[in-house]
Formats: sequence, structure tokens, C-alpha cells
Amino acid sequence: MGKIFTITKGLENMGALRTGGQGSVYKGRRMGPIISAVKLLPTPIHNENTDDKNYRNFLNEVEKLKKVNEVPNPNVVKILNSGITESGSFPFIEMEFIEGPDLEELLKPPHESIFTIKETIKLADHLASALCHCHKVGVKHGDIKSNNVKFNIHSGNYVLLDFGLSVMSDEQRRSSMRHAGAIEFMAPEQNEGRMLFQTDIYSYGVILYELLAGQVPFPLKDNGETARNAVMVAHMESKVPDLLELRQQHLPENWSSAQREREMQVPVWLLSMVSHCLEKLPENRYASGMELQEAIVQNSIADIITEKANVVVPVPANSAPLQKRDNGAMVLIPKAVFAGLMLLLAGFIVFAAWSVFHKPSLPVNPITKTVADSSKSTDSSTMAAEIQSLKHRVKQLETDSTIKKTLDDVINKQRDGNGADSTNAATDTSKKPVNN
Repeated sequence: MGKIFTITKGLENMGALRTGGQGSVYKGRRMGPIISAVKLLPTPIHNENTDDKNYRNFLNEVEKLKKVNEVPNPNVVKILNSGITESGSFPFIEMEFIEGPDLEELLKPPHESIFTIKETIKLADHLASALCHCHKVGVKHGDIKSNNVKFNIHSGNYVLLDFGLSVMSDEQRRSSMRHAGAIEFMAPEQNEGRMLFQTDIYSYGVILYELLAGQVPFPLKDNGETARNAVMVAHMESKVPDLLELRQQHLPENWSSAQREREMQVPVWLLSMVSHCLEKLPENRYASGMELQEAIVQNSIADIITEKANVVVPVPANSAPLQKRDNGAMVLIPKAVFAGLMLLLAGFIVFAAWSVFHKPSLPVNPITKTVADSSKSTDSSTMAAEIQSLKHRVKQLETDSTIKKTLDDVINKQRDGNGADSTNAATDTSKKPVNN
């Protein structure tokens, strides 16, 4: 395409990247190899004066956009500059150029018509991070659609582009969306010209639905007014078609049966989140990007914990048997720990057996025990004394018996001696002369 105008001094116009009713995006180059993307808004501003309402609105919204870049975010395109073109007096926003395909391109051949669950969750996280970042500083994007989200081939991140609609006035926005907006991604309230934080949430839900189902909830058959009105009414009134049914229809034929079965197991929390984003009334959706991101974080963590709780750990060759938890998970016990537990258990069994056969006496009242011990001590002393006395008596009896025997022997001997003397005397008397 020819270079039909000059953007601004120092910024070379290298041709259009994309054109549309909401403005055109041109490829720009500053000094050297630095490439940028320049968004030109469709409504010219002929008077760069704050008295001009359009110019004033443009400046106000650009100030908001500058806040987006105060803290860099890898999922939000960097806003480099803004101003009015030298020819045509069109307001423009200069952004970094992201090299890589957008989602619209990634859903067309030679790519598959649906995303894998893993890649969908990755994009959901990246895009929620972008919305959270913008909403924190009060910036509503207002034009979230497939070709405004790019895959950065250098970083591997999904990046939110094109803040053109956010810098338009309410009237410009209503006119632009009515005639040239991406009606398939528009929230019901946008048909009335309203743009809320929840508006971005709805469009976010449409993108996730498209990635999982292979099409948007309410496809646009042609760009005629009748078809556009039908889609607009469907967003406001019709029930969202069953996502899983459409995903089943759009599963690639070159996928194996195992992969097809696995890719139909979309997490319940992800389906629920998409449904919550696509509520007709804004107040029934997530209130902002911050709330949306928190929901993803909480659900993702819960999902990981559930998966870990049901995982079976491989058993090394030198490990003890696995022990099963109540929830069915397997816990690996090291062999050394297992052996120690077995020894401890054996020791406990031995101690228990010893306790049974050597059961200690029941506790005794200290006072009673003292009395009982004193009595026992007294009885023992008495018994010992009696035994000693008895021994003494026995010994005494033995002594008395010996003495008695000795005396008896002496007496007997004396008796025997006296008898002999009397006999002898009688004999002697008879033999001697008697003196007259």
C-alpha cells in the first residue's frame, strides 16, 4: 500500500498493517531498526486546542494510557507516543511492534481450529494479567477481540494490543461500534454505547469460548446490517450454545483417539469461568480484571493440588513399600526410615509383653505404706529375736544335758567306789584281832 501521508516528524510511515472503521494501524519506523505500530483514529482533530472537545477527550484518555506503562507488563503492549498526524490531523497512538501472529491467524489453516486445553489456560492467564494491569489504573480497553491479541514469537507471551477505542469519546465509540465494531465480541451493554470493566470481561469470555469451541458463541454470517443486528440481539437474549458439543465437532481429524479423548476433558472450573464471563448482565460477571485474575489463580492452584493428591510416585528399587493415604495418594517411605519404624515396633511389642508378665503393684498410699513397712519391720525384728532366743535355749539345753550327764557319771562312779570300800572294810574287820 502506498504511503499516502506523513505520520509525524521522525516517524516514517512504512504502510498499513490493518484498516477498519475504528481506525487503521500502520507500521512505523523511527531512527535505525526500531519498528512500531501506529494506531490512527478515524475522527480527525483540526484544532489542537483544549477548547476542542474531541482533542480534550483524546488527551484525557492518552493520560490514562500513560499510566498503563508506569509499571511494565509482559502481556500489555507498550505505549510509546501519541499526537496528531502532520497530514490529515488524525490523532494517533504509537505502540511497540509485536512480531508474531494474532489469535485470528492462529485459528485458521495451517493451524488447528481449536486450542489445546493447556494452551487455552496459558492464554487465559496472560490475558487476565493484561486486563488486571489495565483495570488497576482505570483503563478500559473496549475492543478485545481475536486480532487484538498477539503471540510474541520472541517471548512466548500473549500480548493485548490496540487501545484505540479506549481513547475515543462516548459518541465516537457508539458510532464506531455500531457500524464497524467486532460485533461478535461485543458485550450487550456496548450496543447502548456503555463501556465498563465488565465489558472487557465479556469479550474475554468470548475469546476463551472461541479457542475451546472452535467458533464464537454467535457467529456473524455476513457483514450486512441484518446479520449484525441478529448477532447483537443474540448477545442480549439468546442462550450461549453448549461449548463442549461444539468442541467435539471441531476436534482435528489428525489427532489420535487418545488425544481427542484427553482434549475433551476441559476442567470444570474453566467452563464455569467462561460461563460466568458471558453473563448477560454486567453485574453478574466478574467485576474487573483483578477479580478475574484472582479466580484463575485460585482455580489453577486447586486443580494442581487435586492432581498432586492423586498422583502415584514411582517406587525406587531400594525403597520400602508405599504407604497409602486416606485420600488414595501413595507416599514413599525411605528404606532406612521403614527399618527404623519396624525396630521401634518390635521394641514396643517386647516392652508390652514384659509389662503384662511383670505387672507392677498398684500404687499404695504413702501413709499406709509407711505403717505397713514399720509393722513388717517390727515383726521381722521380733521373729529374729525369738529365733535367737530359741537357739540360745537349745544351746542351753544341750549344755545342761551335757552337764547333767557328766554329773550322773560322777555320781555313779562315786556310788560304785563307796560300795567297794564297804566290802573291803568288812573283810578287814573280820581278819584283825579285837582288843579287849
